[in-house]
Amino acid sequence: MSILGRDLDWQAVERGTVELRRVTVDLAAIVSQAIEATRPLIEARRHELTVTANPGLIQVDADPARLAQVIGNLLNNAGKYMDEGGRIWLETCREGDTAVITVRDAGVGISAEMLPRVFDLFTQIDRTLDRSQGGLGVGLTLVRSLVELHGGTVEASSPGLGRGSQFVVRLPALPVAARPTSVPPTERKPPPRSSPPRRILVVDDNVDAADSLATLLRLYGYQVRAAYGGASGLEAAEQHQPQVILLDIGLPGLDGYEVATRLRRHPTLAGVTLIALTGYGQEEDRRKTHDAGFDHHLVKPVDLNELTNLLGGIKS
Repeated sequence: MSILGRDLDWQAVERGTVELRRVTVDLAAIVSQAIEATRPLIEARRHELTVTANPGLIQVDADPARLAQVIGNLLNNAGKYMDEGGRIWLETCREGDTAVITVRDAGVGISAEMLPRVFDLFTQIDRTLDRSQGGLGVGLTLVRSLVELHGGTVEASSPGLGRGSQFVVRLPALPVAARPTSVPPTERKPPPRSSPPRRILVVDDNVDAADSLATLLRLYGYQVRAAYGGASGLEAAEQHQPQVILLDIGLPGLDGYEVATRLRRHPTLAGVTLIALTGYGQEEDRRKTHDAGFDHHLVKPVDLNELTNLLGGIKS
C-alpha cells in the first residue's frame, strides 16, 4: 500500500526524524513521477487511469520525493483494492491558495464505521481484502503524516463498501507568479554514480516494505523488481539478472543466509552485489552476513541517504 514501507519510513515519522528537502516544484511534474512509479501495478492489473494535471499551473513548496510518495501511496492503494480492469481518476486543481490532489477509484470502498479510522496505524480497512496485497493501513498513516509535515490535510470519503473511495490532499499553493527555484523533478538526475548498477532486486517477506522500497528506488532511475520469499527471490534473480540484490535476512523457510549461499554458487549470479537488510547490527550479525557471502550490511529501518550513497559507490 505504500511507497516507503513501515520498516523504512514509519519509524522515522514516529520518532519525528523525517526531514523534508523542500523546493519550489511543479505539482504536475510530481504527479508524473508518482504515475511512473506505480505504472507497473496499474498495468499489471489492467486498470484504466485518467489523469487531469496541467503542467506549470500549480506550484508548491514541497519535498519532491516525499510528495511523490504520498501520491504514489494513494495510487497503489486504489490499484490494489480493486478488481482487475478497474478505473482510477487522479486530478489536481487549484482552489484559491490551496493545491488539491484527488485520487478516486471504483474499488472495494470503505464502510461508514471504518472511515474515521482509515488513517490510523495498522487499521484493517476491510476484512474481505486480500491480505497478500498488504491490507494494513500503514501506507495511509504515512500519507497523513507526510501531508501534515507539508502543512496540508488529507481526507477520505466513500459511499460505502463496493462503491469506491476518494482521497483528497490539500496543500498550500504558491502564488501564481512563483517559478521553480530548482530543476523540476522530471529533469532531475539520480545521485551521481560511477558506472552505476541499473537492475536491482528487493527480497523481503514484508510485502509493503518490499514494494515500497522498490517503488522509491524507481524514482531514482533504477530498474527494480520485488520478491516476497527466499524461493521466489531466487527465481526472480534468475529471470531479472539483477546487478544488486537487497535481501532480507529474516525470511521464513529459506532465509537470507541460505539464499545468499545459493546465489554465490549460481553460474550467472555469483558476482551480484548482495546487500543484507536486517534489524540487527552487532558485530556478530555483520560477521554472519559476511560469511554468508554478503557484500554489505544495512540495519532496518534503512536510511535512504545511506542506501543511495552505497548504491552510488557500486560499480556494475
